[in-house]
Amino acid sequence: MTLTKNKMVREVGRRTRLKNRDVQAMLEALVEVWIEELVEGSGRIELENFVILETKRIDRGQRTGQLDRDRIAPRHIVRVSLRLAKHLRKKLSSIHSPSGENT
Repeated sequence: MTLTKNKMVREVGRRTRLKNRDVQAMLEALVEVWIEELVEGSGRIELENFVILETKRIDRGQRTGQLDRDRIAPRHIVRVSLRLAKHLRKKLSSIHSPSGENT
């Protein structure tokens, strides 16, 4: 199953009894805030007991290589990493048996 934006809006609306259009507006605003933070801010978003998103600026040094005939690869790149919070990692590991099969 894939959890799409529309499914999230419906489920949050059902659980909170908020109107779907209000939930959608909140979700879209939240994504905008996250994007702004990753691009312009500290580059770290921490959702307690869920995930940590971080951006890191990486200096690739002087010899970055050439992309094609006219373009050289950028010296500095931005990498986004996602780490699971300990709480989520623990919950996910508990759904698997030691042999790696679902219980």
